Amino acid sequence: MKTYFRKIVTLLLALLMLLSLAACGGPEPAAADQDPADGQKSDASEETVPTDGSASDEVPSGEKPAVDPKAPVIEGLTYESTLELEYAKCFQVYRYEGGYIVIRVDDGSNYILIPENGDVPAGLPADVTVIRKPMNSIYNAATASMSLFAAMNGLDSVTMCSLEENGWYTQAVTDAMHAGKMTFAGKYSTPDFEQLLEKKCCLAIESTMIWHSPDIMEKIQELGIPVFIDRASYEPNPLGRMEWIKLYGEMIDRQTEAAAYFDSQIGGVEELYSLENTGKTVAFFYVNSNNAVVVRKSNDYLAKMIDIAGGKYIFENLGTEDESATATVQMSMEEFYGAASDADYLIYNASISDPVANMNDLLVKSQTFANFKAVQNGNVWCTEKSLYQATDAIGAIIMNIHTMLTDDAAESLDFIYRLS
Repeated sequence: MKTYFRKIVTLLLALLMLLSLAACGGPEPAAADQDPADGQKSDASEETVPTDGSASDEVPSGEKPAVDPKAPVIEGLTYESTLELEYAKCFQVYRYEGGYIVIRVDDGSNYILIPENGDVPAGLPADVTVIRKPMNSIYNAATASMSLFAAMNGLDSVTMCSLEENGWYTQAVTDAMHAGKMTFAGKYSTPDFEQLLEKKCCLAIESTMIWHSPDIMEKIQELGIPVFIDRASYEPNPLGRMEWIKLYGEMIDRQTEAAAYFDSQIGGVEELYSLENTGKTVAFFYVNSNNAVVVRKSNDYLAKMIDIAGGKYIFENLGTEDESATATVQMSMEEFYGAASDADYLIYNASISDPVANMNDLLVKSQTFANFKAVQNGNVWCTEKSLYQATDAIGAIIMNIHTMLTDDAAESLDFIYRLS
């Protein structure tokens, strides 16, 4: 009985297969644009641009879109490319045919660089600041950015600054002022308007401090001078600060030099990311005229540089909830001792205060330092005065700190030195 039943089922299945083949007309042939051997599109038939001449919506795997979706659409301009950034988050640069460049900054500001003899695009929004090339007479009141111009041999574009000659620690800037190629044109809050006009200032670069003097900024603009606000200090990664050299390279047509210099600075630092943190703690501070200790907030760029170098900033959550623009916190010596007495290393910040030449100079400020672990172990260091102005050397400073943490024999480095 079971054998008979199996035969009936087998016959029924065979009949169903024959009916199916008849209905489908046999096996389906390969499509005209497929290789019968593997069922994939043949090279000869694949098209990346439709025959009607319109752009394809599909982007081949591994390729970037032809147009950056974030690039501003400017009437009369054709987008070309977006500046590639590795660390900077506070700006973006978009290039257009004919040498036009749009800069967007994270505070909502927008700028357009107009090539020499170029026309301002029609219909440009009123909130876009127009900056005309060539950049041959810049007033730079953003002190920390000056070293970036020097690093790419671009000081010829900067004819005015906001510091006297004896206030600079970047040798190239000092030399330019001594030779009369760059002059002091007043502090950011009290610029010499007559000099700006006399020298046909093409751009005023300001730090965010200018927001404390809005009337000064308005006056500069009333004179027909565009104002650019440098926000490098807001970069979440210290290397992002240094990458602003690429933005200024676009302004003064030193793109190649800017990129080459940046690459030369980050090579060694990037290798540190693959190393295990040493776990050694570091306090970064100075003593002010009121005998109070001034330290950096935990989210400050110097604290992050210590972390990248392989150390641990001693203050883990200091001032992180404070939304004010200041990067420092002031505390009493007793408070500082309670938090940092066991720190493995002390770094005295002489870029703000007067430097300390030796351990005795530190003890003169307070005998309490004698009880610090770092003092007893001989692990107290001091920065050079040039530290704050050395935005171009952030990579080198990080490497200096790494050497301090890993080489017990190290004494005097480019930007920090051991106290004896």
